[in-house]
Amino acid sequence: MIFCEEIKNKIIKENYYIKKQEALRLVDEPLQALTQAANEIREHFCKKDFDLCTIINAKSGRCSENCRYCAQSAHYKTASKKYSLLGKDEILKEAKKQDSRGVPRFSLVTSGRTLSEDDVDKICEEIRTLKKETKLAVCLSAGLLNYKQMLKLKEAGLERIHNNLETSRRNFQNICTTHSYDDKIETLKAAQKAGLSVCSGGIMGLGETYEDRIDMALDIRELGVHSVPVNVLNAIPGTPYEKNPKLTNDDLCRIVAIYRFINPEASIRLAGGRGLLGDKGERAFQSGSNAVISGDMLTTSGYSVETDFALLKKLGYEIKKVREPLKTALVK
Repeated sequence: MIFCEEIKNKIIKENYYIKKQEALRLVDEPLQALTQAANEIREHFCKKDFDLCTIINAKSGRCSENCRYCAQSAHYKTASKKYSLLGKDEILKEAKKQDSRGVPRFSLVTSGRTLSEDDVDKICEEIRTLKKETKLAVCLSAGLLNYKQMLKLKEAGLERIHNNLETSRRNFQNICTTHSYDDKIETLKAAQKAGLSVCSGGIMGLGETYEDRIDMALDIRELGVHSVPVNVLNAIPGTPYEKNPKLTNDDLCRIVAIYRFINPEASIRLAGGRGLLGDKGERAFQSGSNAVISGDMLTTSGYSVETDFALLKKLGYEIKKVREPLKTALVK
């Protein structure tokens, strides 16, 4: 029996958490066997449940941070749009459109290190309106918010905070120097303390190693994160990473599969860069992924909700607002 089959059986039968050295061994496993085993883990823990969300770029450009992959950073010259926080009517119009399509989650995404108190108050008002006029679960990605801001947003009806770790602690200083890995972890912990669920993953193709990818996934597991976005770098002209080599579909499928082995109950979510793969993410959805950000991304185009619905129906998934996984006592 090859190693990925052996460890898959241990995860399913014993609720076992794999260790770093075991995850590293998966890097060299035969891809087809690895992805099939990962999908069996997904089927065991998550059944046919699939979590789909859409996002709106609610505040764009002029970001003070120097994240080397980002088109919205003020440090780089890109074609990214620049505008302040969108008004309530514009956000509500988009939310109602997504709600009418059967989308279960909707996320407001804002550029910048954090939000001003005035913008927090405006977003709270917008969240109350969305909760009153749609059936959507509302999420927010707004940088390094603090605990008091999280509480205010939670009271307004927010359900989830998104803040990607992006890469490993070791590699983070190569990606960004205007804030730290610990700043991000503190943000996620503040959200959890406020009673919000959290969504955190990273970008693949930043020059990281497989060890970096695995270390990040292990930190995410340790933090109790249940929604894990996996982005593929879309190398934007004008950013320092504009000439980074593209990841292949095989690369993504292996990453998704390893992340499923590390986080058996999580929503492993295909996010930015999916359009570079050529198959809408179909292979990755059969390699352990069970969630997606649909529609357009922040500064790049994506696949339509209708296209994704048709693909997921073909694959036998059931789109719903996925519950937070039970805190199974996995064996470490």
